[in-house]
Amino acid sequence: MVHVLSSRTLLRPTDPERSRAFYGEALGLAVYREFGTGPERGTVYFLGGGFLEVSGRAEAPPAPGLQLWLQVADAYAAHEELAARGVEVLRPPVKEPWGLIEFWVADPDGVNIVVVEVPDDHPLRYRP
Repeated sequence: MVHVLSSRTLLRPTDPERSRAFYGEALGLAVYREFGTGPERGTVYFLGGGFLEVSGRAEAPPAPGLQLWLQVADAYAAHEELAARGVEVLRPPVKEPWGLIEFWVADPDGVNIVVVEVPDDHPLRYRP
């Protein structure tokens, strides 16, 4: 087995500045590091136990199957905060049949972002 030390998701947006504004300002993700110069420079954001790198430029949006899953402590509070920042909410918070509370937003290129709360009584929180 490969011993993975770190990981990150790489996004090549069609408009890097617009995507940096979305992830850094609208979503409020903290910057881990920045590199390069000019409009296609790279910015790496903290994503809990991983990272999201927005760098380079793509001619077309990413494949429609790409989604980001972001766990937060309180989905309802995150929903209010993002809506107040002008982030378009595709679907408001709902407690799903599988017990997670989820709401959906999308980045400027249409990448779906599922914002998830794992309630205290959910099996994902069970530690034997």
